[in-house]
Amino acid sequence: MEFKDYYQILGVDKSASADDIKKAFRRLARKYHPDVSKEPDATERMAEVNEANTVLSDPEKRAAYDSVGAQNWAAGARSGDDVRPPPGWNEGFEFSGGDGNAEAFRHAFHGQFGSEAGEYSDFFEQLFGRAGRFQAGRRHGQGSTQMRGEDRHARIELELIDAYKGTERSITLHGVRLDEQGQPPVPEERTLQVKIPKGVKEGQLIRLTGQGSPGFGGGAAGDLFLEVHFRPDTHWRIDGRDVTRNLYVTPWEASLGGSVQVTTPDGAVVEVTVPAGSGSGRKLRLKGRGIPSASAPGDLYLELDIAVPGTITDAQKAAWSALAAAYPGFDPR
Repeated sequence: MEFKDYYQILGVDKSASADDIKKAFRRLARKYHPDVSKEPDATERMAEVNEANTVLSDPEKRAAYDSVGAQNWAAGARSGDDVRPPPGWNEGFEFSGGDGNAEAFRHAFHGQFGSEAGEYSDFFEQLFGRAGRFQAGRRHGQGSTQMRGEDRHARIELELIDAYKGTERSITLHGVRLDEQGQPPVPEERTLQVKIPKGVKEGQLIRLTGQGSPGFGGGAAGDLFLEVHFRPDTHWRIDGRDVTRNLYVTPWEASLGGSVQVTTPDGAVVEVTVPAGSGSGRKLRLKGRGIPSASAPGDLYLELDIAVPGTITDAQKAAWSALAAAYPGFDPR
């Protein structure tokens, strides 16, 4: 994944104030805005500048980014470097929705802001999730000074088994709290017990009512949305509610067919029939054995991979030679 050094992109120090960041953004926006810029890479640079400003001008996103960025800066990483973050590097950061700076910039330029405003890098998406690009906002009560608190967002990583059976997790969230004037941000940490419902899938939002920012003037608190992601697994590949795994079979099982035992993601052991004459890459479908759902459960796919044993003894070598002699015209190439 390509690391983004947002401070380097805006040309400011890591200790830059909010005003420094605002000035740097406006200067670069005037230089690279596609409607006025003569630079050949103006669209790409403007998207990069907009993304950097979206993060650094938001105290919550900046706090999360600084925590993650410190790991990369310590290793000498710069913007554009390929990095391999450790497992769970982006879990547990809590923030309120908001891309208000990009919106303000669009108004400043009379709405003439290209599609690059909505394009975010893989690094941004991995750290903040889909919710990071949207403005949650406060909703005002009708005819009163009450204000509903902002919704908040965080990313949560689960094991595949959690989607099959459901679970309860204790999660620790790291964020910042602003004073009544909105400054300065104060680090805040809280731990919640969360029930993970059976059947959750990648990208799903789990809503915790009233766990967002507090309301004002007696208004209701906002909600907390947990965006579900599954930890990478060497055995399982997940696509929506469908799950795929490799199933290794012997050459004789692939050729002659037969029954083999397979352990499904929920721990059940099932008998699977391998059709005679199967080749590597063939997929066997176990209908309804994917991630569960009351209406449309996913399927489990077993992708066959033929495992060839090494020839060790003279008898085994002779057996393979005899097999080759039995297929004189066979050429897999």
